[in-house]
Amino acid sequence: LEVCRELGIETELVISKTAEKIVEHELGETKEALFMLAGRTYPPDDLAAPPASGSYWLDGMVIIPCSMGTLGKIASGTADDLISRAADVCLKQGRPLILVIRETPLNLIHLENMVRVHRAGGRILPACPAFYHTPADIGSLVDFVVGKVLDVLGVEHSLYKRWQGRPRGDAQP
Repeated sequence: LEVCRELGIETELVISKTAEKIVEHELGETKEALFMLAGRTYPPDDLAAPPASGSYWLDGMVIIPCSMGTLGKIASGTADDLISRAADVCLKQGRPLILVIRETPLNLIHLENMVRVHRAGGRILPACPAFYHTPADIGSLVDFVVGKVLDVLGVEHSLYKRWQGRPRGDAQP
């Protein structure tokens, strides 16, 4: 959300009850602090909110982090909350849908659900940071994943150093 704000990208935010707990535990933040970064916010049970309709224009949707439960709902077409409904709308309207998963290890059900979402037009983007850009800290690892999300959305950024090939003179492995 901070990067989107810096880049002038309008955002809309829905935070699930589970995500509220994750935000508090992992970031030491409240949902209200995140709401301040978003242009518009909606409660997760508001199925009458604009993103629940295909006639409401969204450039795309990112679910970050995406739980395996949410992935399963999207893969099965179960749209029982605003997050899964808005994701369903993105798929049916052909709009970008990016699910940033971070579960590990994965079981067969997880993998099959990812394949189903991918076949329906969604993109699965595991929160797997790279190390070729020699990250200096955890923030650099986060920037890499956020940068990959922006890459999939076609948004220019400078969050990480792109691979330029091996420097001349480096031996082949």
